[in-house]
Amino acid sequence: MENRPKIGIGIIVIKDNKVLLGKRKNVHGDGSWSFPGGHLEFNEGIEDCARREVMEETGIRIRDLRAGPFTNDIFNKEGKHYVTLYVISEHHSGEPKVMEPERCERW
Repeated sequence: MENRPKIGIGIIVIKDNKVLLGKRKNVHGDGSWSFPGGHLEFNEGIEDCARREVMEETGIRIRDLRAGPFTNDIFNKEGKHYVTLYVISEHHSGEPKVMEPERCERW
């Protein structure tokens, strides 16, 4: 098996000059706060992934998506390597709910 970095998508959701963060649990980064996001699937567009991940994790809709920064993170201890592409978006509708309680404590 060939080792390659995984592609993550992080979504910066802005509403009233604030960003949405979730407290992670039982996953990499347990106890830390992070943007909603996940893995880019094969044949999936970056914006499509961003919309899907935000809906799956928070139940909200986003709009006005645009490219943000990226990171290249190597976690030697965990044996993980991620390139994370950030997408900046505006909140469109809905109130954030914990849709994956096994992975997120609160928004």
